[in-house]
Amino acid sequence: MAMGDAHFSSGRRSRRVVVTVVVFFFFWGLISLSCAARLPISKQKFQVQKHLNRLNKPALKTIQSPDGDIIDCVHISQQPAFDHPFLKDHKIQMRPSYHPEGLYDVFENKVSTENNDGTNAITQLWHVNGRCPEDTIPIRRTKEEEVLRASSVKRYGKKQHRSFPQPRSADPDLINQSGHQHAIAYVEGDKYYGAKATLNVWEPKIQQPNEFSLSQIWILGGSFGEDLNSIEAGWQVSPDLYGDNNTRLFTYWTSDAYQTTGCYNLLCSGFVQINNEIAMGASIFPTSAYGSSQYDISLLVWKDQKEGNWWMQFGNEYVLGYWPAFLFSYLADSASMIEWGGEVVNSASDGQHTTTQMGSGHFPEEGFGKASYFRNILIVDGSNNLRAPKDVGTFTEQSNCYDVQIGNNGDWGNYFYYGGPGRNPNCP
Repeated sequence: MAMGDAHFSSGRRSRRVVVTVVVFFFFWGLISLSCAARLPISKQKFQVQKHLNRLNKPALKTIQSPDGDIIDCVHISQQPAFDHPFLKDHKIQMRPSYHPEGLYDVFENKVSTENNDGTNAITQLWHVNGRCPEDTIPIRRTKEEEVLRASSVKRYGKKQHRSFPQPRSADPDLINQSGHQHAIAYVEGDKYYGAKATLNVWEPKIQQPNEFSLSQIWILGGSFGEDLNSIEAGWQVSPDLYGDNNTRLFTYWTSDAYQTTGCYNLLCSGFVQINNEIAMGASIFPTSAYGSSQYDISLLVWKDQKEGNWWMQFGNEYVLGYWPAFLFSYLADSASMIEWGGEVVNSASDGQHTTTQMGSGHFPEEGFGKASYFRNILIVDGSNNLRAPKDVGTFTEQSNCYDVQIGNNGDWGNYFYYGGPGRNPNCP
């Protein structure tokens, strides 16, 4: 073999070795990437399952709701509240020490399904297929896909930061960055020990799954900074949280402006439920229809000034449970502001305003049977009396998108209509 041929053959062998090495490392890289990709998914699945095990307590009875929900009847002593270290040896307070004056004793009286003013009261859809026995509470079972929709396991069941209305805020950047819009009535400047209202219930249309529409009462303490305390109760449509467009009863609490503390319903430890009839986060049915039957709910949140806990009542019959006083700093004493009204998320991903509706999706001026309302809005004062609020203000970021109008009359006391369609010719 000539010298040139030997050199050529050696070169080919060298290139084959190089190619082999490159191919080896290429496939080794793919394998490594594949493993790296699998590990976080596996870890996430483990975290999700661990979280589900914490939330979904052993059930003594299970009820399948017509809307697809599963309601677990969990022994009252096994509910998620008692995962909190401060509630480890907690003795459940089975009834409040005091109930606000001006209402009959809810433990001795029952109400009919029709209100005196012709509007209709509401029940929950799962009641069609059964009820939970005594000494249990109904808990809506959390599904794996619901947790997976959250940005993280840790953020599941929590609102975004800065999702509270700020009546005094004149900073449009803060409003736009938060993406949350409101139409509310509010009072401030005094000490408040609770609030009550009756509000009609709708099924607003949601444009995108990551948006929601709700109507609620806010019990607020502290500043609108990082230490805000808030207790909230109302109804909401939230596809991201629940996976559907059903209207649902909900509660929320936070002691640090939605950063790390608190959650919706019973999705973290905190709220202690005593009632076996009403499930937090479950569908409420029926809902109001435009120009037709109106259905509403009454909500009351008040402070037991002897024990210090904040209680919640649904309708005139169901005292649901309480938020222990130790959860809060400012609200450990009293609230400094009360708000009633609606909230939506405007994600505005395409540069246009969302078409997500607030309330009925119609403006306040359309009135009864067409617009959403809060009626008989009341506050609880330091003497534990329910009374009409003074100097009620209103607030909305964009009145051409969602608006609010207040009024007063003999039957409805202090009331307001609110809501809107979102995007329209005057709200592009």
